[in-house]
Amino acid sequence: MSLSTTDDPPWEGLDGAERHAVCLTAAREGDRAALHVLVSELTPLVWHVVRGQGLNRPAAEDVVQTVWLAFLRHLNRLTEPRALAAWLITTARREAVRVRSAERSGASAAPAEMLDQVPTADGQPEAEAVRDDRDRRLWSAFRRLPQRCQDLLRLTVLAGRARYEAVAEAMGMPRGSIGPTRGRCLDSLRALLDAEGGSR
Repeated sequence: MSLSTTDDPPWEGLDGAERHAVCLTAAREGDRAALHVLVSELTPLVWHVVRGQGLNRPAAEDVVQTVWLAFLRHLNRLTEPRALAAWLITTARREAVRVRSAERSGASAAPAEMLDQVPTADGQPEAEAVRDDRDRRLWSAFRRLPQRCQDLLRLTVLAGRARYEAVAEAMGMPRGSIGPTRGRCLDSLRALLDAEGGSR
């Protein structure tokens, strides 16, 4: 007996913006499987944007949850399904900036990169100090890049070269311009590092 494919979800075999647009339409109609696909596939994107704003892990987790709650509230008001990734990026960045500003006005939170580091028992303090200084210089230079370059570099690291279509969707750019623009952004980052002696 042959297996029927009539019960395959409508997004089966699709990719990138088209897949997410179909899932969004299905989610609006109450399809929980479609909603699960969106959350599972796009949460890494939201997480990467939020962490890029310098929030510690607990705060970032709260922001990611807030973004998805906002998505559910606006589910029937998102007029352009193919722009879902861009909407999530904008919402995530805005909420992360709001939370970061609130933290700065109160008790200061530990830098996200410090919370991610687990010291080893046999770690060498000098080597760790050099690495910490290098990382500090790198992130300092990164945050001086134009916001569009920051977003593009984060997304290409997250998605990889094989998913430039998804990056193009999120950035609202032609797929063919992703690679060259990424190269220019990396050149700018290297120049900023070289200017302060942080490339070594």
